Amino acid sequence: MSARPVSEGPANVDSGAFERGLSPRNPPGGGIGRGAKPPSEGIWRWGKWAIPLSVVPLLILLAYGFRTDPRAIPSPLVGRPAAPFSLALFDGGRLSLNDLKGKVVVVNFWASWCYPACYEEAPVLEGGWRRYKDRGVVVVGVDIQDTEEAARKFMKQFSISFPNGPDPGGKISVDYGVYGVPETFFIDRTGRIRKKHVGAVTETLFTGEVERLLKEGS
Repeated sequence: MSARPVSEGPANVDSGAFERGLSPRNPPGGGIGRGAKPPSEGIWRWGKWAIPLSVVPLLILLAYGFRTDPRAIPSPLVGRPAAPFSLALFDGGRLSLNDLKGKVVVVNFWASWCYPACYEEAPVLEGGWRRYKDRGVVVVGVDIQDTEEAARKFMKQFSISFPNGPDPGGKISVDYGVYGVPETFFIDRTGRIRKKHVGAVTETLFTGEVERLLKEGS
């Protein structure tokens, strides 16, 4: 067997590869020869898409939140003891929720700038208070993110006589998970939240919930 001449070069080599700047160890798309992709190019392309892709879940969550009706979201507070609070009233004195045990309590979160919902429900709440206050029902108004002057003007406009006070630090609102006004909570005689309503309270709703809770305690 004769030895292969050195001048013949490696076996099975594409002679045109040398002319194209490639070698057997430098195939197309790799290595450092002409026509090869730099290693950093693939990383750069991936990095370019990584950041946009990372915000997709957030965009989906925001889209869901914007399209979801808050009234359709059940409150985790329903069925649980109502968070205790002490409210400094506009007409002086304080009101403590703990002092109202044994009564049906309607806690309404409102604001003078809440138009038209708060303006629509104000006569309903005042009328309900006057009809049921002698039957062991207390309506409590919690004014949020408002000025005292505007709140008093609102109360005077609708002749509001049930207990009302501001929540300047927002603690009561946070404890009740309030994220808008109006929101109303119906609390039974044992101090448990039985219903949360988002939006203006209607006379039908008020009467129905109060009568139901009064019958439970009779």
